[in-house]
Amino acid sequence: MTLQDLLDPVLDASWKGYPHHAPPLRRSAIAAQGWNVLRGDLPLPLAVIRQGALAGNLKWMQGFAADHGVGLAPHGKTTMSPQLFRRQLDAGAWGLTFATVTQLRAGLAAGVRRCIIANQVFLPVDLQGLARLKQDHTGLEVAFLCDSAAQLDAIEDWHRAHPGTPPFDVLLEIGVAGGRTGCRTHEGALALAQRLHASAAVRLVGIECYEGLGATGQTGPDTGYAEALMRRVQDLAKACDAQQWFDGDEILLTAGGSAIFDLVADQLKLQLSRPVRGLLRSGCYVTHDNGQYQRMMSAMAARMGCGHGLHAAIEVWTAVQSCPEPGLAILSAGKRDLSYDLELPVPVAFCAAGSTAVTASPTDWQVTALNDQHAYLRGTGPEHRALRVGDRVALGISHPCTTFDKWRWMPVVDDARTVVDAVVTCF
Repeated sequence: MTLQDLLDPVLDASWKGYPHHAPPLRRSAIAAQGWNVLRGDLPLPLAVIRQGALAGNLKWMQGFAADHGVGLAPHGKTTMSPQLFRRQLDAGAWGLTFATVTQLRAGLAAGVRRCIIANQVFLPVDLQGLARLKQDHTGLEVAFLCDSAAQLDAIEDWHRAHPGTPPFDVLLEIGVAGGRTGCRTHEGALALAQRLHASAAVRLVGIECYEGLGATGQTGPDTGYAEALMRRVQDLAKACDAQQWFDGDEILLTAGGSAIFDLVADQLKLQLSRPVRGLLRSGCYVTHDNGQYQRMMSAMAARMGCGHGLHAAIEVWTAVQSCPEPGLAILSAGKRDLSYDLELPVPVAFCAAGSTAVTASPTDWQVTALNDQHAYLRGTGPEHRALRVGDRVALGISHPCTTFDKWRWMPVVDDARTVVDAVVTCF
């Protein structure tokens, strides 16, 4: 695949959501077609990104990081879209975060040159791939996570078998009991840090943690939890610095999912013997949502006392395909089209058949179940009773990561739902 094929691929009617009647087009040519979702120019269901909300989210989050004196390394796994990666970098992101070496490849196509792999890298095929990428891309900076002597053993075994390979940069990961990866104790982390510093296969360049799994949306518990975790990170960073175990020109301290990043941002700034760079890795902010992160941000807004500027940018437009019984309408989208790993989608907008006028969905409308290709829309009011086959309903989602991976492309639309751009994904 050429770079053009990745950044500007040819789309055709085999791509879900692409007009059946349209000729194949490069992604960059789609905006000029004047397609409109509500005129029926594109088949439904269709996931779209609202242009205004996207631009606002990019600006607000970058401003938040700057105001708190930290950098932004958004998690690319959220979108896996080179076009959105480019937008994040252009907005001022320090770099990007990925979960795998394969994901990192997509980022390179967008021009990413500073990366965190927020995961353990240890398999020979991945170490070989990462070493080759660094060899082929001059100036590429990549740091991945390490949390055990067993992982370090695997890295050292590979490194000895490949003499001349530069050492890999690693971040020592701090974890919590019952969570996923990461050192559980201060003593265990210190012992590993000493080994990392002494190893010829790696360079210890910082400390990492992920606080998101413990977030509840309740300020009291979340504050105590985040403070305790970040205190562990700071204590470990101070201890490693005192022993001169850090090997980079600067020390990276990084945390920050998309749920309670306000509670960790200020804790990433620390005075040590060499410069410290704090990095937030929030990813879902780019499109936000109407569920999990909307609730989390409501709590954050109350803590900040000044609101926030993140707004849901993804809508999945569906058609009413059947009204089989009173109080029930069946929509033409399901688990194949939108996320359902956290909770059901939320009706957010309505457009009657034959119209292009959009109104907010009535408050009594509720999606109560999803099948692979169907959503069950229930309601009790007159608007629901008036629904007819062909009416359009837009659904908001909870957790954007698992909606993006269901679409090879998404139109970017203006307020009139006219297509003004398009992004592709690389899952």
